[in-house]
Amino acid sequence: MTLEQLRIFVEVAARQHITRAAAHLNMTQSAVSAAISTLEGRHRVTLFDRVGRSIVLNDTGRLFLKEAQAVLASARAAEAALMDLSGLMHGELSIMASQTVAGYWLAPRLAEYRRRYPGIALSVRIGNTQVVADAVAGGRAEIGLIEWPDERRSVSARQIDTDEMIVVVAPGHPWSDALPRQVGDFIQTPWILREAGSGTRHAFESLLETGGLDIGALDIAMALPGNETVIGMVEAGVGATLMSRTIVTPLLQSGSLVEANVAPLPRPFFLLRHEERYHSKAADAFDAIVSAAASSRP
Repeated sequence: MTLEQLRIFVEVAARQHITRAAAHLNMTQSAVSAAISTLEGRHRVTLFDRVGRSIVLNDTGRLFLKEAQAVLASARAAEAALMDLSGLMHGELSIMASQTVAGYWLAPRLAEYRRRYPGIALSVRIGNTQVVADAVAGGRAEIGLIEWPDERRSVSARQIDTDEMIVVVAPGHPWSDALPRQVGDFIQTPWILREAGSGTRHAFESLLETGGLDIGALDIAMALPGNETVIGMVEAGVGATLMSRTIVTPLLQSGSLVEANVAPLPRPFFLLRHEERYHSKAADAFDAIVSAAASSRP
């Protein structure tokens, strides 16, 4: 068993498709198929069920996937330790961020990091808060950036910034009249929400708790997996939503959306790091840039 075979297996498992995995790995389809067949044949197991022209990860494959990901994470940590011996001239930093952080907060920090350390390759992925926390806990990302606290064993979380969540509606919505509303009034309108597990959804549920309101009492018209889709539905007049002010400021300025007169909800941003895994100099340098930016704000 080789690290390359494990890497191929993890990519195929993630996509459950040989052709798409091969394209992502920049390999031929036959080479990817051969690697999976060799892995299965050598150990006399079946990791995928072949259903027609598709492949589906089976129970054995799911159990092995966790071990394969752990081995690859350890290999990356070992490589990072070797890279650290040559300073910050070469290496790779894996970062995973939640959607709001990645789309509207992360870019200038990455640009500064790239300017200072051009030899470090940045691997940046996006997922909701829960997925990001899982990735740091499992060693699949060395730095995690999320919008709401999400506890994981052996994962430290440090607040690095504060966002502001506001309720927004379309111009023709009854709440566009600037009259004050409380959480108890949320039963008066349909809501378009982010999916469960996202930081934005956590923020909304936290706001409900402050008003003693259960989410089951609301008219949840839709729960969607992306900020842009949620905003589009609100612009179309389907209902209200809670969203980061940073995200919707251009739409408020253009008149496409209106801020309802509901008290804003502060929302912290957190940087996650594993407490027990190796901390590379590349990750320490990114942490320092983020910390310096946070300390420079009033």
